[in-house]
Amino acid sequence: MRYEGNVFRPFSEASSYLLQCTIGCSHNRCTFCGMYNTVKYRIRSIEEIREDIKMAKDHFGDIEKVFLCDGDAIAIETDTLLEILKTLYATFPSLRHVGSYVGPQSTLSKTMLELKALRAAGLTKAYLGVETGDTALLQEIRKGVTAEEMLQAGLNLNNAGINLSSMVLLGLAGRGPRSREHALATAEITNKMRPRYLAALTVTPVPGTVLYRQIQNGDFKLLDPFETLEEMKILFENITIDNLKFVGVHASNYLPVNGTLQKDRDAMIAVVEKVLNERDASMIRPESMRGL
Repeated sequence: MRYEGNVFRPFSEASSYLLQCTIGCSHNRCTFCGMYNTVKYRIRSIEEIREDIKMAKDHFGDIEKVFLCDGDAIAIETDTLLEILKTLYATFPSLRHVGSYVGPQSTLSKTMLELKALRAAGLTKAYLGVETGDTALLQEIRKGVTAEEMLQAGLNLNNAGINLSSMVLLGLAGRGPRSREHALATAEITNKMRPRYLAALTVTPVPGTVLYRQIQNGDFKLLDPFETLEEMKILFENITIDNLKFVGVHASNYLPVNGTLQKDRDAMIAVVEKVLNERDASMIRPESMRGL
């Protein structure tokens, strides 16, 4: 298999064939992200992509799941994406799932007809980096959209019938009163967006990023592990939609918590409260075991 740069994919796509459709991310300006800083963004040719699909067929035979890499495959022209999906489903008879990271700007650049066409062609899941529901904070991290625009991107994916996974970042506002504001705003946008999955990660400094330099300069104060759990608890207390799968087992998190809101809400809050009440460092993931 050919792949340029480092491989990044959601942990839920661990068993998927990773098809690199773009190199890097079309936005690539978020202050906290260093995933694609070593590559120059470009869209691979449909000929290259078809060759890779053929190689995957020769190597794997039939497969059930595909993830379109890199950071924002939905930025590709819709006709090309439709051709990629058509080729994938023609090549792999058992294919049932095609997922992709999606950026809010790239998503908003598609019409509803285009998004529905992509879903009809077999794009089944979209992973949207929402990060926060706080417009001022979105501006500070250079996400490129307001909270209202982020919400619209999520709603458009939902309305197109694409399974939406929202990704948010605990600790993104740093220490101080904005921590609670960030958590409350994130719960609010989640209630309005109604994703099927909510994946919470915890801010982790990456050398070479703007955020890393802000921390080094003392301009950003990281939350301690227990403060990030306070934000997680605020999410649980203020998200009101039903049947939301909360995925909190990412390697960046200090405490792995999974469950379905509202069904498991009280139990999830109790898990977090126990750690917050005891403040026992042995109950949380040590820094040496955390990762991205």
